[in-house]
Amino acid sequence: MRPHPLAALAAALLAMAAAPAYPPMAEAEAERIYLERFRAMLANPSGEAGSYDPLEAVPGADPPRTLPLAPPEDRGLDPAAIAEARAVAEAARSTAFLVWRRGALVEERYFGGVTRETPLVARSLAKPLTAIAIGRAIQLGHIASLDQSVADFLPEWRGTPRAAMRIRHLLDMRSGLLAQGFSPEPGDPWSRAYLHPMHERIIVEEYPLTDPPGSVYEYSNVTSELVALVIERATGRRYAEFIGREVLAPIGAAGGDVWVSREGGLAHSGCCILLPARSFLKLALLLLDDGMAGGRRLLPAGYVAEMRRGTPQNPHYGLGVWVAGPYVERRGWANPSRPAPRVLHSEPYLAADTFLFDGNANQVVYIVPSADLVVLRMGAPPPRTPEWDNALFLNRILRGLKPGEARLVAQR
Repeated sequence: MRPHPLAALAAALLAMAAAPAYPPMAEAEAERIYLERFRAMLANPSGEAGSYDPLEAVPGADPPRTLPLAPPEDRGLDPAAIAEARAVAEAARSTAFLVWRRGALVEERYFGGVTRETPLVARSLAKPLTAIAIGRAIQLGHIASLDQSVADFLPEWRGTPRAAMRIRHLLDMRSGLLAQGFSPEPGDPWSRAYLHPMHERIIVEEYPLTDPPGSVYEYSNVTSELVALVIERATGRRYAEFIGREVLAPIGAAGGDVWVSREGGLAHSGCCILLPARSFLKLALLLLDDGMAGGRRLLPAGYVAEMRRGTPQNPHYGLGVWVAGPYVERRGWANPSRPAPRVLHSEPYLAADTFLFDGNANQVVYIVPSADLVVLRMGAPPPRTPEWDNALFLNRILRGLKPGEARLVAQR
């Protein structure tokens, strides 16, 4: 049973009083660190931060829960289909390729010296975790609902146009905040929000609101970065500690590290967590099992269905996850009406209920409830040729299902 909104607001106020305090930093020193990070980003061909420094430990299950292993044929899959997908993954400069089918791992391969214990850079695979963290906070009674005002946790925004922003808007990219971008100028708000050690102040006070909340879809790291601040103010706990103890440990997943703006500063919840591949797989299994783990409900009933629902502004994006939606040959991360790089989908998904974690470098975790299937590919950006094909990669495996193993309805 969810708390009454007024009770949740009162709880939020109490939690904010106990929320972690961020250490002060002299303005001149903060600007010096920012400019140093900015120059490192410009020198990095990937356009990302030169390094994640400092890192904060994210606890997890100790030891992590083991996973059952089974040959693909015991789980209704053609080994040849798995072998073909494995070869594609390896050629695409992957570090990890995992396939889970009907209660067991049927494939677990690592490349380039990576092992099952190696923490891997999430990039935007961190965004589904923000949605899971919010769902967990709702289940625990720290947040009333997806439609609670963000300003309940950011009183700085009360009485401003930002007060119309709902918790769901931080997850479905309809916050109204400035769209993701890049500029070689150090004064650019996106760069300052991404790299400044006074991260929490920049995203709350400086980052521009360009549209009424809920009115447009605009992909933005800052929108997801606000989740860490909301979680910390709603629960009175560090983001790393909360997701480690309340999400990763209950699903039996290993922890790792997350980038924080400065020692004791705010976590980068939208991009920069490092976890082993199996931990990302277990997060996907939590969603495959409708928010249940070990017979215990971690997410509210119906929450995963809400995550999988697109919006009128972007039918391919739900709450932190991408959804199959109507078929398009190329789907990009930006507002569908804006020119931006778009990922190839040469054919419709063979399962219309597919939803996925999808991040930079074509890191993907596909979840297919109708096939009881999860497929993970993590690694460096694939070569330009052959072009990475999001739909074909999954469909290779779906075509390997033995007759009668699943009733798939293709995307239209």
